[in-house]
Amino acid sequence: MNAMKKRVLITGFEPFGEDTVNASWEAVSRLEGRVGDWEVEKLLVPTVFGEAAEKVLEAARELQPDVILCVGQAGGRAMVTPEMVAINLRDASIEDNAGKKPRDEPVAPGGSTAYFASVPVRKIVESVKGGGISCGISYSAGAYVCNDLFYSLRHHFEGSGTGVGFIHVPCLPEQNGGRSSVPPEQGGSKRPGMPLEDIVQALRLAVLAL
Repeated sequence: MNAMKKRVLITGFEPFGEDTVNASWEAVSRLEGRVGDWEVEKLLVPTVFGEAAEKVLEAARELQPDVILCVGQAGGRAMVTPEMVAINLRDASIEDNAGKKPRDEPVAPGGSTAYFASVPVRKIVESVKGGGISCGISYSAGAYVCNDLFYSLRHHFEGSGTGVGFIHVPCLPEQNGGRSSVPPEQGGSKRPGMPLEDIVQALRLAVLAL
């Protein structure tokens, strides 16, 4: 990223379904206010189609971040997975926290089919792996609220100087007994865990790679 860009807005989701915590917000909320040269702003967002993006855009208007880095929980994944692409599709097999269950709907009618992340995904992966934490690129953010937020922000900021990225993190070990927040067809049938301190460190390393 440009050396002059020094403010990052990092978001995490509220607990979802049967969970009482969400690994994404547990990790984001523990980040320091400054990581390297970056000023870090943190925001909790609802696990609701459309509303998550509205809240982030409202905060972005006030904070004017140079990068927005969204974090979500992927119950079926054992590693930290920065997302490469967001797709223009809402397709929920389970309800969000507001009872919404869209099927085969566009995120933005008339919008592009997909957008690539506008942050250095491969550099983030190498930074996290360099810290000894399991990490790999994901090419599918699903079609649920995580992808909805990712696509909405990329669509809004397309052509601007604001970078947008999304990172999925595993559940915490203590969440293994609950239902996955990712539908089974999107890999959410199993819930491997990662210690909270590792997820927090992975996010620090991701910020340093921006």
